[in-house]
Amino acid sequence: MNNAEMTEKRKSDHVEICSTKDVSSRWNFWDDIHLVHTATPELDFDRISTELRIFGKTLAFPIVIAGMTGGYQSGERINMNLAKAASDNQIGMGVGSQRAALENPALARTFAVLKEYDIPLKIANIGAPQLVEAGNYRKASDMLNDAMEMIDADLIAIHLNYLQEAVQPEGEKNAKGVMAMVRDLATDFPLLVKETGAGLSLALIKTLSKMKIKGVDVGGLSGTSFSAVEFYRAQEVGDHLRARLGRTFWNWGIPTPVSAAVASLYFPTIATGGIRSGLDVAKAIAIGATCAGIANRMLLPALESADATESELKSIIEELMVSMFLTGSENVKSLSNHSPLVLSPTKDWLEHIMGEGI
Repeated sequence: MNNAEMTEKRKSDHVEICSTKDVSSRWNFWDDIHLVHTATPELDFDRISTELRIFGKTLAFPIVIAGMTGGYQSGERINMNLAKAASDNQIGMGVGSQRAALENPALARTFAVLKEYDIPLKIANIGAPQLVEAGNYRKASDMLNDAMEMIDADLIAIHLNYLQEAVQPEGEKNAKGVMAMVRDLATDFPLLVKETGAGLSLALIKTLSKMKIKGVDVGGLSGTSFSAVEFYRAQEVGDHLRARLGRTFWNWGIPTPVSAAVASLYFPTIATGGIRSGLDVAKAIAIGATCAGIANRMLLPALESADATESELKSIIEELMVSMFLTGSENVKSLSNHSPLVLSPTKDWLEHIMGEGI
């Protein structure tokens, strides 16, 4: 199997595992966040405004469908169903890592399907390991140009997935030079720095704040653990060491609400990781995020049909609006000013990080 074929197979494995196995972290930290009920909202439900501006674009709701897939044949149907829902509801959408399509242009269609829909914010996606592998600015910038053109992207996410790389047998564990490459590319490209399940630390957020990046997607601990995904892949082929690593680091990372609260002090912030409902979206806004990213919750309906995808997204939107109504929040800004109750262990995490000095 050549590199392109291995990448395509890995993407197929990831979708199969995420849609059929328990890959969630053992604790969803959004359950530590509680919005305070307002018995007399003093607003009409139908007058609630969910619109917001982020990265120079207007979204009808503070929601982005986070990048999940593409780069293998079934990925086209999944991305098509997600893109239609994103367009119909005027929310943002990202795609999974585009490495496979850059290596094999025949797979570009699995991402480029987004061009057929009126999506107000499209986010391309390249892995940080690929920037290191590129070795120099020219090669890296060529990759970013090609990835953005593939979907007519407004931003490009540089995803940090070193937890996954560390536990998978084919993982790319060379990380020296990533930050210098991000710094240089941010002068010429609209970069979004994105984690993929382990969150962003205060130290990294502070470092990124000195660069010209547009914002971050914290991709924190609470939802899908890619260490868990790699556990199942290793178990399937009898790789006992990698299966052990996947199990050991299943719950590694910084909770999504914690990373989102901290990052929001420095950047426009997408809170991805463990968002299951419109109530969780509301919690993300209340904790400080600009908007919420939804991934795994949208995967199963996207595998089923466009109608199922639309139905799930509509349910999430209705839950968000009920949350806003019951907190007396007439718009997204008002919701962001809501003071939620934060319980432990999320409270302990926040106190620890605050002690580091924000």
